Amino acid sequence: MITILFNIRGLHNVGSIFRTANAVGVEKIYLAGITPTPRDRFGLIRSKFAKVALGAEKDVPWEYLSSARMRKKIHVLKENSYSIFAVEQDKKSIPYFKLSKKFSFEKIALVFGNEIKGLPPSILKIADKILEIPMNGKMIRQADHPRCTGRGKESLNVSVAFGVVSYGIKYRNGG
Repeated sequence: MITILFNIRGLHNVGSIFRTANAVGVEKIYLAGITPTPRDRFGLIRSKFAKVALGAEKDVPWEYLSSARMRKKIHVLKENSYSIFAVEQDKKSIPYFKLSKKFSFEKIALVFGNEIKGLPPSILKIADKILEIPMNGKMIRQADHPRCTGRGKESLNVSVAFGVVSYGIKYRNGG
């Protein structure tokens, strides 16, 4: 499995995703757009990142991509028989646990987006499938929140969502 993180703002979220990615066996993480990298502009490991990732930033291969290069990378992955799954709430999304077992864990790329805005339509359009985590529960957002629909809790934290979906996909076949 490959993971692409696009425009994720939170350093702690990205560090947590690295830690979970290491545990689930992710092959590589692509950090795109404004997503923070484990190293700062001087090439030093960010201490707050390392505190959350617990060394996973040293074990999980990663690469930074501009937004344009990320889109090209998605096309290259598709050409190399990877299935591209955007994780986002959308009219076309399916629950992540209904993903067919025919998709090999090794040939999947999961794409996660910004904590507030999610993934742009251009990324959803090129995804092979859009996966979501069904949400229940009571609405806790303010009425003026940009993604408030009144349907219940809108989403999980992106790092938690990564954990749910990545483990769910890996272990749907028993590991």
